[in-house]
Amino acid sequence: MPQPARSAQMASALAAAARGWHVFPLVPGDKRPAVRAWEQRATTDAERIERCWASGPYNVGIATGPSGLVVLDLDTPKGERDTPPTEWVGPGIATGEDVLSAVCDQHAQPYPHHTHTVRTGRGGIHLYFTSPAGAELRNTAGKLGWKVDTRAAGGYVVGAGSVVNGRAYTLVHDATAAPLPGWLAQLLRPAPLPPQQPVTVPLATDRHGAYLRRAVKDELTRVTSSPDDGHNNALYLASVALGQLVAGGELGEHEVTEWLVAAAAQVGQSDREARHTITSGLRAGAKRPRQVAA
Repeated sequence: MPQPARSAQMASALAAAARGWHVFPLVPGDKRPAVRAWEQRATTDAERIERCWASGPYNVGIATGPSGLVVLDLDTPKGERDTPPTEWVGPGIATGEDVLSAVCDQHAQPYPHHTHTVRTGRGGIHLYFTSPAGAELRNTAGKLGWKVDTRAAGGYVVGAGSVVNGRAYTLVHDATAAPLPGWLAQLLRPAPLPPQQPVTVPLATDRHGAYLRRAVKDELTRVTSSPDDGHNNALYLASVALGQLVAGGELGEHEVTEWLVAAAAQVGQSDREARHTITSGLRAGAKRPRQVAA
């Protein structure tokens, strides 16, 4: 009996696995994982891949951490209002590719285009590199500049052959992933964590205040003790929990935000990233106000 034709997604998943990259299914037509614990379940096993993609038109996710990859995600603006910040306003700066080119010029380095390259559905570029030995690089957002993100440990990218919102991800340079240039690795290394210091929570000492103090400290501990691949999720959950108390009038939003920002800094999250996550969590928590019995 003839075998059914392989879809573009299955072929892409198998090709990625043949390179040693760990793949997992994404929701058809979307970027979201189709499975839980996607990083742990990502695989290079061809039989598993064929069974999975034979069951549906899943897009292809490539788990960058297990694959030993660092992918530079060079994005394009999302509309007329998505303009570069002041430090990146200038002639010839319109996309993440332009920004990376400028960063290369600033460091007197060549543009690193001799590597595996995929064009995204919206016209951006993914440059694939192998991660440097002995240094676990993690996801970054804008660390190298406007519209330049990275996906490394704890992250994933949408693979070639995938289709998102009717737009295909296409392979434009079918090369082996080159080693990440040392100068880029140096720029992407996480800053040393600040000295661990307790976050001060000045609340009343009566029974009511003691309960709130414990609730706040438990959520701050959730953040400061979170695993490397779970900092942002822990911060979000803590923000939701404390957001319920803020909405119930038990805690002040400003104070809660600053406590959470300080806790996030203890695990190396940037102020900007932390505040974005906290705002989202507080907004979600506000939908279920909670008060503490006196």
